[in-house]
Amino acid sequence: MATTTEIRQQITNDIIAALSSDQLPPWRKPWSNDPNAPGLHTSLSTGNCYRGINQMILQLSAWKRKFTSKWWGTFKQIQANGGCVNRGQKATKIILWKPIDRKRTSEQGESIDDKFFVMREFAVFNASQTSGMEQFQIGYSQSESINERHYGDADEVIEAVGADIRYGGNQAFYSPSGDYIQMPFRRQFVKPEAYYETCFHELCHYSESRTGLDRAKPENSYDFLELVAEIGACFLMGELQMPTMENLENHAAYLKSWLKGMNDDPKFIFRAAAQSSKATDYILSFSRKDETIAETIEEPVCA
Repeated sequence: MATTTEIRQQITNDIIAALSSDQLPPWRKPWSNDPNAPGLHTSLSTGNCYRGINQMILQLSAWKRKFTSKWWGTFKQIQANGGCVNRGQKATKIILWKPIDRKRTSEQGESIDDKFFVMREFAVFNASQTSGMEQFQIGYSQSESINERHYGDADEVIEAVGADIRYGGNQAFYSPSGDYIQMPFRRQFVKPEAYYETCFHELCHYSESRTGLDRAKPENSYDFLELVAEIGACFLMGELQMPTMENLENHAAYLKSWLKGMNDDPKFIFRAAAQSSKATDYILSFSRKDETIAETIEEPVCA
């Protein structure tokens, strides 16, 4: 049976071999978008996206107040859709230019039809501020490909770390300032393995400060941190005997996009692999016995 070091070295070698290929497809996002998540913010009454300054107003309001739905409506529009605004919620004010018809006299003294526009302010609420509007919330719609297969060992590893993982929306990221991980719902992923790969990637970012990796140092650029997280996800999938190599081309395509920012220098792969081993050991340390972890750190992956 291969040792931990051998598994990690083989994964690193396979990635480097894939990176050397000129036949890599473009990277593919492994989850489908939730149709209720922004996107462009949208009117409940018309189903159309807001335009111009209103789109900017609503995006800023959603960002500041952490709204997750793209849908907005007036108090009456929300009621018409079977919902109600939760007590204590404050509206967001948007602008509507309303045409007013009038008659005016031309220079020739003729009476002609004319119109002018009056700016009116409207109060709207996000679907996240309501009850009874579940159909407009993220997580309500099912993805086209529903695959809820679970890997018990991987779930135990993720749960044992104790990271704050929040679900919903169309993005996967780790927030250093908030110290939390944002993930799409499991059912949004095209394959169950893609869910774990993405979660492990973000857990590797979560581990950065906890394993002594200083984001402020010039050598730890954003490109380098992405390399560390992606290779770490491969290591974790490999050690948990999950089928990551079926998706190797997608990993390699993602890694190559970040290597472009580092002048395609392959030495960064080896440095990133060594740091990825630290992240992997940290993540596994919560669910494995001390003697198991001791074996995994005998030798860093390097060349």
